Amino acid sequence: MSDWTQKLPEAAQEYIAGRRLDEVECLVSDLAGVAKGKAMPASKFGKQKYFHLPNSIFAQTITGDYADMPDESEFTEPDMVLVPDFSTATAVPWTADWTLQVIHDVLDQKGEPVPMAPRNVLKHLVKLYADQGWRPIVAPEMEFYIVARNIDPNQPVIPPIGRSGRRVMANQAYSMSAVDEYGKVIDDIYDFAEAQGLEIDGIVQEGGAGQVELNLSHGDPVVLADEVFYFKRLIREAALRHDSFATFMAKPIEGEPGSAMHIHQSVVDIKTGTNIFADKKGEETPEFMHFIAGMQNYLPAVVALMAPYVNSYRRYVPDFAAPINLEWGRDNRTTGLRVPISEPAARRLENRLPGMDCNPYLGMVATMVCGYLGLMEKKMPRPEKSGNAYIDSDELPTTLGDALDLFSECQPVRDVLGTEFCDIYEAVKRNEYKEFLQVISPWEREHLLLNV
Repeated sequence: MSDWTQKLPEAAQEYIAGRRLDEVECLVSDLAGVAKGKAMPASKFGKQKYFHLPNSIFAQTITGDYADMPDESEFTEPDMVLVPDFSTATAVPWTADWTLQVIHDVLDQKGEPVPMAPRNVLKHLVKLYADQGWRPIVAPEMEFYIVARNIDPNQPVIPPIGRSGRRVMANQAYSMSAVDEYGKVIDDIYDFAEAQGLEIDGIVQEGGAGQVELNLSHGDPVVLADEVFYFKRLIREAALRHDSFATFMAKPIEGEPGSAMHIHQSVVDIKTGTNIFADKKGEETPEFMHFIAGMQNYLPAVVALMAPYVNSYRRYVPDFAAPINLEWGRDNRTTGLRVPISEPAARRLENRLPGMDCNPYLGMVATMVCGYLGLMEKKMPRPEKSGNAYIDSDELPTTLGDALDLFSECQPVRDVLGTEFCDIYEAVKRNEYKEFLQVISPWEREHLLLNV
């Protein structure tokens, strides 16, 4: 092995052991969470300490267009320096040859982190916690749909044909036989994850037709965001092997539940290793209440990060186990902020607002910045909601435009995340929103064409 392969994690070393490594995929996440980068022969990668990409990749919209930069006269599209983070190296087990993928750190030409890069924003936030003597811990839940191949965007998305030969049905939450209907896809997900050294905590059938939930173990936010980034790639590839698509759209099928990325959060004292949400007697601490208050006070301002597309807001509807409020409650799934049943050492808050369509790094950022501000401001939350929180709740923005307005107006959030990131994110999302509003939908043609 060459010197650089000695830096690889154990799973990556095992994957290439005794084999000729052909290629390395050098990856970064753009604002949408799409993998951008370069593929190069392994022999060349081993001789190259870094490579370049233009910073315009963070100005690109989901449609491939480019947003208007906040100051066009100053935008010259300079190259960024991408340096491999070897701790993220993992297999690409669906390729025909032996390939590794490596997430890269994104630096400017002076060696400083590029503030627009989502992974850098998350790293910055983790450092702010560390500066206070805290280590944030997260555990994400990934919901997604396995659907029939859809090659015509004008046609609705439909569930896949299952092992039985029948189309997969809805309303089968937690059914093992429902999971077995697309068991071959699940088998490949497990096999790919094992080859990549990624741990799956569990897989269950969700309430939608072809909807699956995959749970990850708790840990460092950057590590877990990297894993979600990788899981999205491998799940899509597993589905494609079996003539189906995997989609992480927030609401891909009309009348079915949306897909969320619930995030469980706790905070550990770095010196003692103890959860700051529980005292020595196991009781809830003031810090736990401050954390909840921060979520209630600032989540509306970061909804644009957790629900980044027009489609995202189709998920925020009552009675589909979707959060449409900022209430908190113990073991209450109608609240947007849920305190799960746990031992004191594992006390945590589950944020049920993020959609699975969000960039995983920015989903973590959104929920962590609210908790951080709460811990710093030391305010108290509203009283716990003991009943059905779906009733009479209108605290969250209901459109992407409204969410972006709140995002742009919240100075405490902007101060923490950085003006440069906030400006480019808002510019990209407003461009996408403008493009969507120019599209005439089938509903409009059906009901307005001859009736108004």
